[in-house]
Amino acid sequence: MPVFLAYAVFVLVGMSAAVAGVLLPAQMADYGVDKPTIGITFFTFSAGFMLAGSTAGPLVHRFGTRLVLIAGGAAYVLAALYTGVRPPFVAFLAVQVLAGYGTGLLESVLNVFLARLPSATTLLNRLHAFFGVGALLGPLLAVWMLRFVPWQAVWVVLALVCVPLVAGFVMAYPRRDDDGVTHERTPVTPARSGLLATVLRSPAVLLACAFLAVYVGLEIGVGNWGFSYLVGEHALPELTAGYTVSGYWLGLTAGRFLISPIATRIGSTTTGMTYACLVGVAAAIGLAWLAPVAAVAAVGFVLLGFFLGPLFPTAMAVVPYLTEPRLVPTAIGVMNGLSVAGSAGLPWLAGAVAQGAGVWTLMPFVMVLALLQLLIWWLLVARMSTG
Repeated sequence: MPVFLAYAVFVLVGMSAAVAGVLLPAQMADYGVDKPTIGITFFTFSAGFMLAGSTAGPLVHRFGTRLVLIAGGAAYVLAALYTGVRPPFVAFLAVQVLAGYGTGLLESVLNVFLARLPSATTLLNRLHAFFGVGALLGPLLAVWMLRFVPWQAVWVVLALVCVPLVAGFVMAYPRRDDDGVTHERTPVTPARSGLLATVLRSPAVLLACAFLAVYVGLEIGVGNWGFSYLVGEHALPELTAGYTVSGYWLGLTAGRFLISPIATRIGSTTTGMTYACLVGVAAAIGLAWLAPVAAVAAVGFVLLGFFLGPLFPTAMAVVPYLTEPRLVPTAIGVMNGLSVAGSAGLPWLAGAVAQGAGVWTLMPFVMVLALLQLLIWWLLVARMSTG
């Protein structure tokens, strides 16, 4: 029961991430703001998310898994409900901190909980795959609802979906952990032990951080602004554009399920598989960018998601080849934390460029990110201790 509940939570988290891009045009029109201004929400949400990462470990140690999950779910519900009443714009920006904090607590605690169970690797892979399932469903829900109700009603629905999950935490999770959380897995312990400073002096780990920051910026940038691009550049109806963005997230989920097993079956190395995916990402962006008709651009979006899918987990998987064993948990924590910077800054920059020069700039912008990913991966492979 706790594992299935965790999967359900990650479906909700994926839906929340994916509906954001579909709702951006309606939010800009409602508040009368431009793309760079609405993009401030990327930063405020990320601030709350990073704060959650730094406090989740101590909270679990002090209060146990159940209470911290309840707190995270409650923060999410309150933020979503407040957004649903259409607050003033400044308050709308500020409440994203609470939304980010609640989401960050849910993600962090559930990752820690599943990491302590048997077959943790399989469980965690499935957990993040269910994020993709939610990201697939989110745009469909948002586009359908926007035909009948204002944008803020979508957040009311997401809040209501979260309520039974919070009730499930009470029934499914232990009040106290039997053996506590391994301290290496908590974000604040490395700082106390000095491991954080050691990791931050590692060029290989910093390259991995840069790789993930660029990756997340590309993934979220396309997820947030792809809808606007398809409507503005290819004149797609909003419903069709929403379906295409869902296809992008479906491709992302399918890539995580399919590419790694196929690569293993044909004898490809991890680095070789990643090079192939990175080339596939660039080719898919080129297809979406230069497509003469909207249908071809839509195929490019799906393929882009497909080839992006394995990149994040693969970057995590190669950490043991980048640093000594005692530093691996700390390095993974640093990579996770710094990747959030990419999810805020790069999508904001994409929106700012689109505001000044037109939404057509999305594809060349993400092409630059794709080529930068390829360069960073090449530098990273050179520092790996084994292929």
